[in-house]
Amino acid sequence: MKSLKSNQKQKQQQNNDDVSPFNFSKLLDPDASWDKDQLGDVLHWIRQSVGLFCGLLWGSIPLVGAIWIVLFLVLSSAIVYGYYAIVLKVDEEDFGGHGALLQEGLFASLTLFLLAWILVYSLVHF
Repeated sequence: MKSLKSNQKQKQQQNNDDVSPFNFSKLLDPDASWDKDQLGDVLHWIRQSVGLFCGLLWGSIPLVGAIWIVLFLVLSSAIVYGYYAIVLKVDEEDFGGHGALLQEGLFASLTLFLLAWILVYSLVHF
């Protein structure tokens, strides 16, 4: 019985050792290697963060009009571009080009931005 439990613990520990945890220092390391899925996930979550922040800010100020949607899209794309081109210095052709990287998480973040903006604006100012 004890040997069975110890074997199970060893197997579980080996499985845990095989899966390395995400290293946050990699986010700012231009020499780190990225695969397409990892970089896509990071860009996606950067866009989600920007979308939520801008939606909360736009709704609380209160801003109205289509110009603010365009400003969000430009700001979000500039942050994503700056991150992968300037901070990480990745070769965009290895990941499908600028279009693929800039589109990563775009529509989900636009939806989150609009949702947060409308909800905050409606709840705070009406």
